[in-house]
Amino acid sequence: MFTGIIETLGIIKDLKKDNDNLDITISSVVAHELKIDQSVAHNGVCLTVVAINNDEYTVTAIRETIEKTNLADWKIGDLVNLERGMKLGDRLDGHIVQGHVDQTGICKSVEEANGSWYFAFEYDSNLNNITIEKGSITVNGVSLTVVNSKANEFSVAIIPYTFEHTNFKNIKIGTNINLEFDVVGKYIARLHSLNQ
Repeated sequence: MFTGIIETLGIIKDLKKDNDNLDITISSVVAHELKIDQSVAHNGVCLTVVAINNDEYTVTAIRETIEKTNLADWKIGDLVNLERGMKLGDRLDGHIVQGHVDQTGICKSVEEANGSWYFAFEYDSNLNNITIEKGSITVNGVSLTVVNSKANEFSVAIIPYTFEHTNFKNIKIGTNINLEFDVVGKYIARLHSLNQ
């Protein structure tokens, strides 16, 4: 379980195919604090640590995870948003995030607005996921508030701190991003699909 508050950035150092799996090695300042079998969210994707070597660690993604996320787009040198699992008793500063990406989306626009930025994203609404105005959304693991919710798109406002301390600074028009929809929104979408 995560909160969507990004702890640090990591740099992808190596990508190795192992049959249908993908081993991803990441350099990070938190690597020395990790343990084998620990869950870490990478751009919102919950992956298990399988090896640690000094300031680098390795996680493995299975085929289903690769197909449902933007992992296939990752390249050596890319910045990845990292969050370790939340501790019981900590403040929940973002929202409840499972680390299970629902689908990907595409950045449609980036607009600078006097010190902040508005990012608009489009997604396939046929997968029965919805956003709710002023509800929560997780974009590449970052807990955000939905602005301008529509049937298959939404916007988020990014403050300078988030822009600087996450990989939002690298998102451009056409960038493929990971989306985890809010649990409440998933519940509403499920009810809506059952009533049709």
